[in-house]
Amino acid sequence: GKAPPLTSQELESMLKENNIARICSHNKDGTIHAAPVSYIYMNGQIVIGSIASSRKTRNIKRNNNVTVLIDKEESSTGILIYGKAEVEYDNVYQMALSVWESAFRTYPRDKVERLVQAYLDKVKYVIVKIKPQRIVTFDYTKDDVYNNLVKTYLE
Repeated sequence: GKAPPLTSQELESMLKENNIARICSHNKDGTIHAAPVSYIYMNGQIVIGSIASSRKTRNIKRNNNVTVLIDKEESSTGILIYGKAEVEYDNVYQMALSVWESAFRTYPRDKVERLVQAYLDKVKYVIVKIKPQRIVTFDYTKDDVYNNLVKTYLE
């Protein structure tokens, strides 16, 4: 059977709390490329930074269909986002700063600002925005069959 879904509140809070996602894009040969990325959830979109020459950026420019997985391994809870990605070259510093601040949230802002500035001086960086077309969520903590089996065999 299918795992129970998240409520819209759970979905919203998980998108905001989590700061690592896995993004899957299409390689030239039809295989799938998966990469862990820091992200922020903004205006209904998943926003990540990427090096312009990276495989994920090149893949997205060729085929912008992507899948993003945001999950909590410890609770078998997750969000699958099927969407369209767009590569943006403008306003990169501001967006990169927002994404990196989320990734390095325990560090002082001025240090993160200097890090982003130094990094952007060295690499050609882009912003990728993913517009969800379909969202599927799962929460096995709400699944009685799963929970009973876990209790029976693991506890």
